[in-house]
Amino acid sequence: MVTRPLPGRSSRANDHLQRNTRELLTRPVGRPSRKPVFRLKSFLYQAASWTIARRVVAKVEFHCREELFPRVGFIVTNLALDNRVVVRFYNKRNTSEQWIKETKQAVALTRLSCHRFRANEVRLWLSLIAYNLGNLWRRLVLPKRVATSSLTSLQQRLVKTGGRLIQHARYYWLLLADSHHTRRLFADILAKIAMLPSPAG
Repeated sequence: MVTRPLPGRSSRANDHLQRNTRELLTRPVGRPSRKPVFRLKSFLYQAASWTIARRVVAKVEFHCREELFPRVGFIVTNLALDNRVVVRFYNKRNTSEQWIKETKQAVALTRLSCHRFRANEVRLWLSLIAYNLGNLWRRLVLPKRVATSSLTSLQQRLVKTGGRLIQHARYYWLLLADSHHTRRLFADILAKIAMLPSPAG
């Protein structure tokens, strides 16, 4: 199975691609839609370096209220499925690749510099546990206004922040940097954590 975007925009082969998608590039008639408008088309295409012609699914995406020109993408595939199913499959694959990229940035998933295999295995497991905990934190207890942030951004803005703990006779003061999130955001997070069900046993 082969599913990948076509490389480059300046190659001579793209003239053929543009001819096949010309009919899809006409802007929708009438009042602009609030939601993106998608148009799909499937055709055979053979680049100069390919030995055979392959199926190409073209996707034209109109964001009429936000962008003047449509977004055009191409997927090369040998899946014998409907165009929408092919695009949906590729979108899921792209999402999984973004998650892998996030694990590399947020928890240093690929930092396996130990000399022994078992030590690197343990380090990998710890990174995966840290990522899963961070993802649960993001999905279950973060308010909506920050729930879509990347784990790297959340680390920098919620976890790795400058602060000072002051101890008095009867209480503690936690002083945080001015660039940190507001106290109300922390209160929302703590309230959602308190509402989570306790583990059995």
